[in-house]
Amino acid sequence: MPPRRVITGRSQEPRRRFAEELRLLRTERGVSLRELAKVVGWDPSQFGKMESGQTLGGPEVVQALDQYYGTPGLLLALWELAVGDPSQFKEQYRRYMMLEAEAVSLWHFGVSILPGLLQTDGYAREVLALGGAKGEELNQQVEARTGRRKLLEGEEAPPFRALLAEAVLRTPLRDDEAWRHQLEYLLEASERPNITIQVLPQSSGLYGLVSSAVMFLRLLDGKTVAYTENAYRGELIEENSSVELLQRAYDSMRDMALNPAESRKFVLRMLEEVPCERSI
Repeated sequence: MPPRRVITGRSQEPRRRFAEELRLLRTERGVSLRELAKVVGWDPSQFGKMESGQTLGGPEVVQALDQYYGTPGLLLALWELAVGDPSQFKEQYRRYMMLEAEAVSLWHFGVSILPGLLQTDGYAREVLALGGAKGEELNQQVEARTGRRKLLEGEEAPPFRALLAEAVLRTPLRDDEAWRHQLEYLLEASERPNITIQVLPQSSGLYGLVSSAVMFLRLLDGKTVAYTENAYRGELIEENSSVELLQRAYDSMRDMALNPAESRKFVLRMLEEVPCERSI
């Protein structure tokens, strides 16, 4: 698989940026719309409309194009930005999504909810609905978020470590079956060689990142950036000394966390506590 594409400074308007990238990738590959459709398996007119910005397509076709072009997660990240109103996405978050697609390793700390890269459909739906999304908009956002899980799949998937405060796993979904499925997915994900899940027990006391979730992205050039997020705002941090300060807090918390095997047992205990469906 070719190396991840480095994002350049083309259009910052999400829908136009998505169309530009589609055209560029096909041109670089040297195939026509008809040839592309024959290989990937969709109608050539659909690809033409996507490249002209008339339509965005769905997550399935975008994932197929990511696989064909060898750009795991890049097109899906651009598509996720394009499906919503561009005014909803601040420049920092747009840049973060681009960097996530090209990161060679990722480390996350979750203070209240699971990271998007580990969310099931049911979990994502409830979280996004709380933010006000509904109807077709909600469906598209759920598909976009859960589609990003492809970034962590396959032989070339980057290493990902999720450090979860105990409160994340003590806060169930309203739907017991959806919560059961989410916990089962965490157990499944923890078995993959590139994914490490650790739980930070409440008994650890106060810790450095008590008020913010954070994602660290290590890039191709060896630089690490951080994206912090709370209930009101997110911030992309690229200045070295600030990133190092956050990393030291993260490392300290990781040392206090349960090891991966103990964390897996913790998730299993949470799963056993989910009420079983009663037959009528």
